Amino acid sequence: MFKKVLIANRGEIALRIIRACHELGVKTVGVYSDVDRESLHVAMADEAVCIGPAASKDSYLNVKAIISAAEIADVDAIHPGYGFLAENAEFAAICEDCGFTFIGPSAEHINMMGNKSSAKEAMKKFGVPVVPGSVGAVKDSKDALKIAKEMGFPVMIKASAGGGGKGMRVAHNEMSFLNAYEMAKSEAVNAFGSEEIYIEKFIEDPRHVEVQVFGDGEGAGLHFYERECSIQRRHQKLLEEAPSTAISAKTRKKMGEVSVDAVKSLKYKNAGTIEYLVDKDENFYFMEMNTRIQVEHPVTEMITNTDLLQLQLRVAAGEGLGMKQEDIKIHGHAIECRVNAEDANTFMPCPGRITGYVTPGGFGTRVDSACYDGYYVLPYYDSMIAKLIVYGKNREMAIARMKRALEEFVVDGIKTTITMHKRILEHHAFVEGDISTEFIERHFG
Repeated sequence: MFKKVLIANRGEIALRIIRACHELGVKTVGVYSDVDRESLHVAMADEAVCIGPAASKDSYLNVKAIISAAEIADVDAIHPGYGFLAENAEFAAICEDCGFTFIGPSAEHINMMGNKSSAKEAMKKFGVPVVPGSVGAVKDSKDALKIAKEMGFPVMIKASAGGGGKGMRVAHNEMSFLNAYEMAKSEAVNAFGSEEIYIEKFIEDPRHVEVQVFGDGEGAGLHFYERECSIQRRHQKLLEEAPSTAISAKTRKKMGEVSVDAVKSLKYKNAGTIEYLVDKDENFYFMEMNTRIQVEHPVTEMITNTDLLQLQLRVAAGEGLGMKQEDIKIHGHAIECRVNAEDANTFMPCPGRITGYVTPGGFGTRVDSACYDGYYVLPYYDSMIAKLIVYGKNREMAIARMKRALEEFVVDGIKTTITMHKRILEHHAFVEGDISTEFIERHFG
C-alpha cells in the first residue's frame, strides 16, 4: 500500500478520498487554490499545498503546479477524484512519467473512452450493444444528413469529445437537422476544442442506467451492479438510486456480464462506469464509459457493502481485486440526492455564505459534504455542496427515509435544490418507478 497520496481535487470527493486513505493508514496531501484555504479538505489532509489562484485553469487544472506539489510532498501516488483532471489522459501519463502512480486507468484507456466515437467502436468489438449510428465522426453536414435519413428520424447529434450534456442536439426531422448540427458543432468547439460530431439514433423516453465496473489491468474484472440515473435536468443528474427498478433479473445479469467482458477484453485497470440507455423493452445500448469514480458511487457502496475508494487504492497499489463476482450481492435499496447551491426553480447557481447548516442523521443515512456553518460557497467551481444518501431494506423504505432526511437537512443563507428533491420524492410517478430521462421536463417543466 502507498505511504502518501496527493488528492488532485477539492470539496466532498477530496474528503472522501482522504477518509479512505486514513482508514488504510495512508498519509494524504491536499491541494487548494488560494480561495479554498478555509476548506475542510485542507484541514483534514495531513499536509496541504497551495497550487494557484481561484480560476480552475490556474489551480485544479494546473498540471505543472500539481506535479510540483507532489514532488515537494514526496508522494507515491495521485488520486484525481472526479471532474477537473480525472479523465485527462495527458495528466495520467505525466503522473506515471514523473514516478507517481495514477490512481485510475491507463492514459490509453482514458483516451480511448474519452472520445465517444472511438469508445463506441471499441465496445462494438467486445460485443456490447450500441445505439445505431455513424461509424466514427461524420465528415460534414451533408454526410451527417445522409446518415440521419438512412437510420430515420429522430436522431441525436453529439460531440465526439462531449460530456455533461454539451454539444448534444436532437433533430426530429430533416428541416431541423442542419440547424441542430451547426449548433452542436459550435458548442463542441467552444466546450472541447474539437468540432468532431457523430450521429446516432435517438432512443425515445429512455432510462439512463449505468454499471459500476472494476478491472485489475491484467484481464480480471468485476461489476457491482447498476445504478438508475434517469432523474436529470439538462443532462445533469439530480438523483440516483440502486438497483434500478427498470430491469429484470435476467437483464441485470446480462448487462453485468457484457460490461465485465468489455473490462476483461480491454485489460482495464481500476474503477469505471459503463453507461447505457435502456428502452421500454429492456434493450440496453452503450452510451459512454466514464474512466473514474462517479459522483453517485455511494449508492453502489450502500447496496454492496463495498468501499469503492479503498478498492481503487488497493487495485492501484497492485493488490488486485481481492474478491470474486459471486461475493458481490445486492442488499436493499439506496437513493442519493445531489444538493446543489442553486435556485430549485431555475437551477441558477446561488453562491454565498451558509449561515446555518444542520445535516440529517439516523440509521441508514449518510451525508458526503465539505460544507459547514459559516462556509462560503464559491462561485468558481461546481455548485454541488452535498450528497445525501440513504439506505433501506427496499425502495419503499428508502424513499420514506430520504423524505425524512430531506426534512431534517437545513442549509440557511443560500438557495438549494432540497425543495426540488422533496417534490421529486412526493411525485406519484417517481414513487411508482415511472421515470425516464425526460422526468423533470415532463413533470416540472
